[in-house]
Amino acid sequence: MTTNDIFETTQTFADLGLSDAILKGIEDQGFEHPTIIQSQLIPLAIEGKDILGQSKTGTGKTAAFGLPALQVLDGSTPYACLCLVPTRELAIQVTREMRELGAHTNLKVLAVYGGQAISTQAEKLKKKPHIIVGTPGRVMDMHQRRLLPYDRIQLAMLDEVDRMLDIGFREDIRKILGGIRQKHQTIFVSATISDEIMQLARKYMNDPVDLSLSEAKSLTVAQVDQECVSVQNWDKLKMLHHVLKIEKPDLAIVFCRMKVTVDKVAKSLQKKNIDAAVLHANLHQGKRNRVMEQLRNREIRIVVASDLAARGIDVDNITHVFNYDVPDDPEVYVHRIGRTARKGQDGKAIMFVTPEQSELLMNIERLTNVEIPTRTFEDFKPGPEPERIQQDRRRAEAEREALRKANSRTVAEVPADTQGSDDAKFPGGLVPKQLPSKRMGGRLRTRRR
Repeated sequence: MTTNDIFETTQTFADLGLSDAILKGIEDQGFEHPTIIQSQLIPLAIEGKDILGQSKTGTGKTAAFGLPALQVLDGSTPYACLCLVPTRELAIQVTREMRELGAHTNLKVLAVYGGQAISTQAEKLKKKPHIIVGTPGRVMDMHQRRLLPYDRIQLAMLDEVDRMLDIGFREDIRKILGGIRQKHQTIFVSATISDEIMQLARKYMNDPVDLSLSEAKSLTVAQVDQECVSVQNWDKLKMLHHVLKIEKPDLAIVFCRMKVTVDKVAKSLQKKNIDAAVLHANLHQGKRNRVMEQLRNREIRIVVASDLAARGIDVDNITHVFNYDVPDDPEVYVHRIGRTARKGQDGKAIMFVTPEQSELLMNIERLTNVEIPTRTFEDFKPGPEPERIQQDRRRAEAEREALRKANSRTVAEVPADTQGSDDAKFPGGLVPKQLPSKRMGGRLRTRRR
């Protein structure tokens, strides 16, 4: 894939119907040509169409829905635009980007999310911002407190819809969208479009335009050089240290499935004098914000993150993504590697795969329609199998052997010297001497008389 596969180089933002004030903000950010999703979505959104937009991660979806919002709102109505996002980090990132793009307009943008004091956000809401970017839970809370009215919303936008459904916001989304009773415009934007998202679109949109710009085979960003490394579970930390020493990433994210693994990996890297910070849901929001700023300012080189916390990472020039744990959902893999190779840049994704995870790897390859090559490190010396693992394996083998023997002894062996005798007719040599005390006697009770 070339730059032309991401950017619409035959157009400029001035061709999309945007005002001079917005074009000035775009120029300040250094953008010249729109991406393909931007070139197709922005004119339709300015026309007032409901839109279901799909495009690969890292192709400018935030500006694709943010620029039309800045264009269509005239600043006379507070709370006119509501943008729902799945995570705090994404709320902050989208808010920052919309403020930068709309710096020369009179529109005020506010982020509302959990983790920050409600009183702080409540005071800012009372100043009547025009655009609200928020997580579903905090948006509903502010609405219940009568600080965020739904009856003024002219434009409802949902970013990362697939992720909001994944983490359990489906009922919140239905309540929020169902609470907007007046006529309004609705835009869904997501990297993947599931059947459930299509059902939501049919229920809450008015004849939406379907911009499914990426099929499953092109879900992954083509600039990402993807590799997998076969490694035993007990060697993963050692392998990560080894790979980092060879790759020497400028900026990298290490993805883990569980928060406890995030902490363990980060501490291991820090012991090796590697600048590494953690990013997961247990961190206080202020700490999470500082980690993001440190990453943007290159004060740290590596962030070890859980999937949920990393959804709002929108940092340019991330060179490497390491999948320390293989995700169960292959679409999560797509989102992970989308943190690198953004805006036409190159990037590398390396995934550690244990022998029992071969099926998960095949599921990822089927979704992305890409065969991920296996990389070997001849100078890597695997560690010994831990004693605990050996004990577990020996115990399992003993249990299997005992079960095999039990299943094979269906009839006891008869000694050779008893063949032909009564003992030979009865396995085990126990010969009955009389009839049983209770017998059916051939009688069955029936209803006949």
